[in-house]
Amino acid sequence: MRYVEFKNLILKELLKHPAGLTWVQLKIQLNLPYDRPCPTWVMHMEQEIGLSRVREAQRSYIWKILPNKQKE
Repeated sequence: MRYVEFKNLILKELLKHPAGLTWVQLKIQLNLPYDRPCPTWVMHMEQEIGLSRVREAQRSYIWKILPNKQKE
């Protein structure tokens, strides 16, 4: 899977879930082949599409797309 495919899948899924999803939820729902996301890809998505990852109380991060931050 290439970065652009990964980014588009994540963006599309997170736009359907404005409250956000954890990495595990994204991995399962999108049937992603990765145990962990590539840190470089995550950094690029933060800059390109407004990805935000916020730690929740249970130690997991919630992935969200920040409103008005999308550059696509």
